Amino acid sequence: MTRFLGVDIGTSSSKGVLTDEHGTILARSERAHGVSTPRPGWVEHDAELVWWADFVAIIRELVDAADGATLDGLAVSGIGPCLLPADSNGRPLRPAILYGVDTRATTEIAELNTEFGADAVLARAGSPLTSQAVGPKLRWLARHEPQVAADTRMLLMASSFLVHRLTGRYVLDHQSASQCVPMYDLLRREWATDWAEQVAPGLRLPELAWPTEVVGRVSAEAAASTGLPVDLPITTGTIDAWAEATSVGVRAPGDAMVMYGTTMFLVQVLTDPRPHPGLWGTCGTWPGTYTLAAGMATSGAVTAWLRNLVGGEFADLVTEAAQAPAGSRGLLVLPYFAGERTPLFDPDARGIVAGLTLGHGRAELYRAVLEGIAYGVRHNLAAMTEAGGQAGRLVAVGGGTKSGLWTQIVSDVTGLPQQLPAETIGACLGDALLAAEATGVDTARWNPVVDTVEPYPERTEEYDSYYQRYRELYECTRAITHFLAGEQHRKGVFS
Repeated sequence: MTRFLGVDIGTSSSKGVLTDEHGTILARSERAHGVSTPRPGWVEHDAELVWWADFVAIIRELVDAADGATLDGLAVSGIGPCLLPADSNGRPLRPAILYGVDTRATTEIAELNTEFGADAVLARAGSPLTSQAVGPKLRWLARHEPQVAADTRMLLMASSFLVHRLTGRYVLDHQSASQCVPMYDLLRREWATDWAEQVAPGLRLPELAWPTEVVGRVSAEAAASTGLPVDLPITTGTIDAWAEATSVGVRAPGDAMVMYGTTMFLVQVLTDPRPHPGLWGTCGTWPGTYTLAAGMATSGAVTAWLRNLVGGEFADLVTEAAQAPAGSRGLLVLPYFAGERTPLFDPDARGIVAGLTLGHGRAELYRAVLEGIAYGVRHNLAAMTEAGGQAGRLVAVGGGTKSGLWTQIVSDVTGLPQQLPAETIGACLGDALLAAEATGVDTARWNPVVDTVEPYPERTEEYDSYYQRYRELYECTRAITHFLAGEQHRKGVFS
């Protein structure tokens, strides 16, 4: 009985699965957690209390569920790119600074663009310097927490922290490393050591490997802490969105994933780099592949905010919103409630609800939020096309696919069909798949497509005019929202 484990550390929860060699999920485990926002623009996780504690709890459940069956491999993934400064033993020196939702390093982004040149960074690293990049956050650390920076001996992320804790190896996958802008050379697929030394002098960077490579085995100490067997093979791991894309078979050139979660994330597979100033260009999960990636700052986070505001259950809101017509009876939402990442890269963008009247209710408002997020998806897909991304299939994954309404609205707004896989649990299943591939298992039939969401052409035609106004609304209100964002920062309002 062949068994594989996959564990993913997400923004608001951690999940794990136990599978067999056919990709059948035999057991699942999940732990909810929150983020810490100690200051406006700061978003953090405690690596010990969140990453490690969640991992241990999930693994113990899954090992019990295995009921004595032999475990053949484990892969992990997590939110990223993150900055977890650690000492020479891998002990965290401060809470982890999270990915692009943490916007503290705006000054350092501008500074590094001046030092290296924005065009040169895009050409060499494949991505612009944004809040997603690790380099500016390392520079921020040296400036604002100099003692922590001086004591830092390891640059860890969620996946590499767990791999180090399990095996003792200081290693990072190429995909994660390629988001350590400007410290990675995308064309050469190696650390840009000259730029890295300028960003973080003296910091020893991790070894590089691919997500499917076995980089170590579970130590006796880690086995005692987790219940895992000693010498269990551990793969390099990767960032959650790429593991999620793996879970739904997004691996051929042109394949693209739309991940419906707390934030919306898109990944498209390429055969060669396609740098674009509004997107992230990265290494792919497998050698010989590259990806274009896009991420909205919020999606499910806005629906949760609205549900908390108006009350009721999600199921009721979805049912009511499904009765409202396309266009929500003349409402238009900019879903930039925490700024926006791609393709705007504007941390001071803010949410807008335009067209409200006394005749609108929560049904129209909830639908308008879903439509606003769908316009954002269309905006990002347009940027991918502009960058030269290859047209291919679109696969939907994540908790937001379950209701059916959200995916239908996205297909109607974009005019594109979306394939739905049998399992939408996400990155942890992708992790188990990577662990299986590392041992030579054929995973081609894992998680097959079981349904397709087709767009309604008449709705797409109606949404075209709304999408145009969506793009115009941001441009027309940008100066106002930037002023309001400044007031929020000055008065300590948390985004």
